[in-house]
Amino acid sequence: MQLTWLESNTWLWELGCTRILVDPWFVGALTFGNTPWLFQAERSRPCALPTDVDVILLSQGLPDHCHEPTLRACDRALPVIASPSAAKVAQSLGFETVIALRPHQTHTYRDLTIQATKGASIGSRQQENGYILRCGSQTLYYEPHGCHDSWLRTYGKVDVVITPLLDVCLPVVGAILKGGKTALELGQWLQPKVMITTAGNGSLRLQGWLPRLLSVKGTLEELQAQFQRRNLDTRLVEPVAYTPLLLLAEV
Repeated sequence: MQLTWLESNTWLWELGCTRILVDPWFVGALTFGNTPWLFQAERSRPCALPTDVDVILLSQGLPDHCHEPTLRACDRALPVIASPSAAKVAQSLGFETVIALRPHQTHTYRDLTIQATKGASIGSRQQENGYILRCGSQTLYYEPHGCHDSWLRTYGKVDVVITPLLDVCLPVVGAILKGGKTALELGQWLQPKVMITTAGNGSLRLQGWLPRLLSVKGTLEELQAQFQRRNLDTRLVEPVAYTPLLLLAEV
């Protein structure tokens, strides 16, 4: 299992013989609609679209997970597995094979099984996804907002979790990315060997009002100590952008 964080919500995962491009953003700026005054991110380090990708996995239909300029630059023959909202975007862009998964539905690709879980709710009607991936005896769980399906309480153990580990907060609103106590609770449910934080800024250039208001609550060291006090052996990891994490020896 090799996992490479490519900044923001973008990952390249290699599980078994399958290379999975997750929530890709590589082309142009990242913003929400025509609101750069509110939020805009740009890469300070250019990153080319990875080659030899087998499948694209999209967790949400929002631009920071389902980035249309980037998807337009992808091979339309690549299969896309996505939340229903992201699937609509991929279909509108002409991808030949688009599999929309609702929570608890499963799709098998080669030796890889992908099962959707409930992720973030956007408004009252848009349910986004987390995912459990299984390849042989190895399992990975991913949810980029820290919104975890209560169904996971009874799922059993997984090897690796990728999710926010610390709260990212806005004044008045509170946590918009849920880590901290939420990550600790998830660790108790799934008892992973490794938990990797995601959705970091890395070397991105951020503009607009929103980044100025964001704050991070706590530290990974403090959270690791909480895991240890509960006799959880989970190792918390902050990935280094563009540097593969090779976890085969551990899991």
